[in-house]
Amino acid sequence: MREPEELVNYIQAWLKARVSEAGARGIIVGLSGGIDSAVVAALGRRAFGRENLLTLIMPCHSDESDANDAILVANSLDINYKIIELDKTFDALANEFSLNNIALSKLAQANLKARLRMSSLYAAAQTLNLLVCGTSNRSEYETGYFTKYGDSASDLLPLADLLKTQVRAIAKYLNIPEKIIIKAPSAGLWANQTDEAEMGFSYEQLDKYLETGEADSDVKLKIDAMHARSEHKRKPAPICKI
Repeated sequence: MREPEELVNYIQAWLKARVSEAGARGIIVGLSGGIDSAVVAALGRRAFGRENLLTLIMPCHSDESDANDAILVANSLDINYKIIELDKTFDALANEFSLNNIALSKLAQANLKARLRMSSLYAAAQTLNLLVCGTSNRSEYETGYFTKYGDSASDLLPLADLLKTQVRAIAKYLNIPEKIIIKAPSAGLWANQTDEAEMGFSYEQLDKYLETGEADSDVKLKIDAMHARSEHKRKPAPICKI
């Protein structure tokens, strides 16, 4: 397995090359307060400096601690950030569904938040000539643990070939605050939600299986089922060829 320094240098060069090819001036990242977005922001800071990296903190009926953690990351990395409050936007849209007798499910509401955040990132990116940088790692990508056309919608995915354990190693190398590194991974879908509780296995178990093919039978069944169910998320929409 490659050392964090080698991975950081490679990804940094890759980001610069992709942005140059697109004729953009840098990247924009949604800063959630979690480790993945912190690592992407840190990589962006190294690749593009302070002026060509923008991060958005987008609370949407979120735990206040997540926004505080995102600000902690931004301040520790000395990066630009803006806070885009999405509570009222979400409420207005959810109310329109309610008025039309469509009661959004709990998961649909959670995914709507992710899609509002991505719409906000693209609006700012288009205005400022930036590329939207996604934060999904390989562990999430292989299991489909992301919102289709939400946090999966991006121009670049610098971490999608890295296991969660590798992301943690890079975070330590990049001096991400310890509080963020040890924080329980969460998509922030609802109060007290954590990735591992929802998936039914740990990231360590998942990463071991993805790297070696080894896992307890029940864990293997869960991972394989998640991968199969989410295959449509990793492919473009099918075209009806006439």
